[in-house]
Formats: sequence, structure tokens, C-alpha cells
Amino acid sequence: MMHGPLPDQKDLPGTATSNPLVAALGQALALCNNVIVFGAALALIAACAILSYSVLGRALFHSANYWQDEAAVFLLVGATFMTAAYVQGQRGHIGIEAFIGLMSPRANRIRLWLVDVASLLFCAFFAWKSWTLAHEAWVDGQVSNSMWSPPLAIPYVLMALGMSLLCLQLLLQIIIPLVGNTALVDKSRR
Repeated sequence: MMHGPLPDQKDLPGTATSNPLVAALGQALALCNNVIVFGAALALIAACAILSYSVLGRALFHSANYWQDEAAVFLLVGATFMTAAYVQGQRGHIGIEAFIGLMSPRANRIRLWLVDVASLLFCAFFAWKSWTLAHEAWVDGQVSNSMWSPPLAIPYVLMALGMSLLCLQLLLQIIIPLVGNTALVDKSRR
């Protein structure tokens, strides 16, 4: 079970500072992720309030609720996908810790790098398909099949944007070890 960053990842943020461009990208992404996490927390609170209102409205006042469920789902989709980059930056996604103790630190770094590359390939495909889905929903004017009929482009764009940020985070995690190693080699030659 994952309870925080992996033990062998504690030295990676310092490595990013060896290259100013990578460090600036990392800081900008971290700031963006922190803002998104705050917004996602508000979205979760709003989803809870909307669903609570829906339950109380139906139980006490027998009122129709044609918009509450979809509004809550849209908020939850946004919160889930938009915070994926933050979670990846913390290495908070589910991981198999059994291999960490069996492998050397170098083998673990290689394993993590390969997992990040494979994850980037998958997430890039997912982001690309999400953007095409969002574009189709926008161009065709697709709406949900409810009485409220909100545009489906809203959750699709949130999904695509979140996956794009996740791809950027994964790309950063792939580049950092490479830039860190070359920076160390350059310092040793001086």
C-alpha cells in the first residue's frame, strides 16, 4: 500500500535544480498543481453540498432534481482528472512496494524511469483521444441526455486538460534523472 513518496525519490527535486529550464518548468507545474488542488477541494465540497441538497430536497420537499447529479459528476470528473498530475508529482498513485526492497537503488531508479516512460505513452494516447472527444463534443454541440442538458464538452475538456497536465508531469519526471546525470558529469569535468 502506498502512503507517500517512495523512499528512493527524495533526491529528485534537488536534481531538477541543476538545469534552470527544467527547474523552472518543475516550479511552474508545482504552482499550477497547488492551485488546481485548492480548486479541486472546493469542487469536492461543492459536489457534497449539491448531493446533500439533492437528498434533502427530495426527502423533505419532494422536489425534482434534474441537475444535481450531473453537476456533481462534472465536479467530480474535474477534481479527479485535474489533480492527477499533483498525485503523480507526489508519487501517490498505487505502486507495488514489494520490488523496492528486492532491487538495488539503481535498479529501482531504472524501474521507476521505465514505468514513467510507459505511463507517459499510455497517458499521451489517453490525452490525445480525450482532446479529440472534447473537440467532437464541442463541434457537434453534444449535450447530456437529461432535462438540464449541459454540454458534454465541459467534462471532456476537464478530462483532456488533466491528462495533458499528467503527461507534462510524467515528462518532467523522465527528464529530471537524465538532466541530473548530465549536470553531474559536466560538474566533474570542470
